[in-house]
Formats: sequence, structure tokens, C-alpha cells
Amino acid sequence: MTDAGSPAPDSGAVYIHGTAREEQARLTGLNRLINARCLAALHLVPGESILDVGSGLGQMSRAMARAVARPGTSVRPRLLGIEASTEQLAEARRQAAEDGETDLVEFRAGDALRLPLALDEWGSFDLAHTRFLLEHVTEPEDVVRSMVRAVRPGGRLVLLDDDHDLLRLWPEVPGLTEVWRAYVRGYDRIGCDPYVGRRLVELLHAAGVNPVRCEWVFFGACAGEAGFVGFVENLAGVLLGAREATAAAGWIEGSEIDRAVAELRRWGARPDAAFWYAISLAEGRRPDP
Repeated sequence: MTDAGSPAPDSGAVYIHGTAREEQARLTGLNRLINARCLAALHLVPGESILDVGSGLGQMSRAMARAVARPGTSVRPRLLGIEASTEQLAEARRQAAEDGETDLVEFRAGDALRLPLALDEWGSFDLAHTRFLLEHVTEPEDVVRSMVRAVRPGGRLVLLDDDHDLLRLWPEVPGLTEVWRAYVRGYDRIGCDPYVGRRLVELLHAAGVNPVRCEWVFFGACAGEAGFVGFVENLAGVLLGAREATAAAGWIEGSEIDRAVAELRRWGARPDAAFWYAISLAEGRRPDP
């Protein structure tokens, strides 16, 4: 459902959602909805050093840093977040300062295809992680290969990303299916893969990593759950944020997007509504020499 910062121009992609304040507010809310679920699925180990590629607003980076902190010690394991967007980096640092966690994560500007690591940093991380990034780059294989080089032999890679075919809302929302299909087709127009989630294990294998696990992280809620309205508003924000790009492709009119979003919000008030989605997760290990 799209989180993470916009890929740099060198990565050969365009982040169709942009980095305006409205989009940053949506991403902030999205992190609050799903980070705990994603964090539990990572199986983090205290003391692990982590490279977070496409760290975006840094909320997940900081959550991982807190999770791997060793109890009873002030020594913090290293967590390095790499982000291409200067706007996302600035907001990540602002949020960290606001929460009193300025020193928890090192945020560094850089492209996922050319990770800005020093010579002695390559092959040194216990875990390389990325979430909602591979769907926004034209060469996800190259990103994963770069991540492999960053972890030590025996180290882990965990990839989380979208398969946009999985969205189900019930009862159905009038007009939403057509708008969603047009939005997904926009990924093809810019050379990206809206179904990359189903390819994560293949990407690990192609990069020379031994796949060890795949699963889904549930993304959704039903009416009556505390987070339900947040999931509905996140979907509305996704569609409205990409409205111009979706309409410009010529597959659907902007007015149709507006009507579907209005119907979605009305649907969100139904007591029998259910929002079903899942984030694909795959884990692999770098072979020992």
C-alpha cells in the first residue's frame, strides 16, 4: 500500500505519490497502522545491525532500532537508513528529533542502486531490510543484489512489498474496482511492477541468496476495529495522491476517481464492512563463503 521514500532518478523510476506534506501525513498514519505487524514478522534479534534501504520517514527504522536494543545496556546496535528523497530525509530527522530519538538511527542520503556505504561497511550488516521500495524501481533485481553485498555471510535479507492484486473490500464499493485497476496500470506506464510482491522469493534466489521463508503480513481491518477508519483513509489517500498520474494515463477520468473515493468513505461508515489486503514478505540468507 505504498510506503518508503521516492527512488532517486538513478534508480530509473518515478514515485507517483510525491513527497508533499499531504503524502507525508498519509505515510505517517500508515506507519502507525502497520509497523507493529511488520515488526513482529521480521523476527528481529537483539544486537542485530540493520541496513534499512528506502527508509522513508524513518518510523519503521526507529521501531527496528528499539527492537534490537540489548536490554540492560546503553549500547545501541547500529541501524543505518538509506533514503533518496531529501524531503523524506528532512521529515524523518524532524520526527526523530520530535520524539527524542535523534541518535537512534543514522539517516543517510543515497540511491538504492548505489548504496552510499564505506568500504568497511560492505558485508558488515546482520540484516538488510526494505519495504514498499521494489515496486517503485525499474530494476528490483539490482537493488536486491546491492543489499546482498551489504550483509555479512550468513546474514539475512527481508523484503516486504505489494502485490496489488490482493485488495478486497466487502461489500464491494461502487466504482472502486475500475479505479483500482487504472491506478495499478499506472505502474506499467512508468516501467515498474505492481505485482512485485509475488516475485520476492525469485528475486532473492536470483541474487544468490538462499530463500528460507515467505508469508503475508495482514493489512486491513473490519468495521468495529480501532484501525479500520485509518485503512479506509489510507486507501483514499493513495488514490487521490495518484489522481493526476492515473487520469493522465487516459484509462479513467479524474471525476470517476473522485466518485469512487466518495463512495469508499461512505462505505467506511458501514457496520458490516471489511478491508482485506496483505503485504508479501520473503526472507533469505547470504550463503557462507
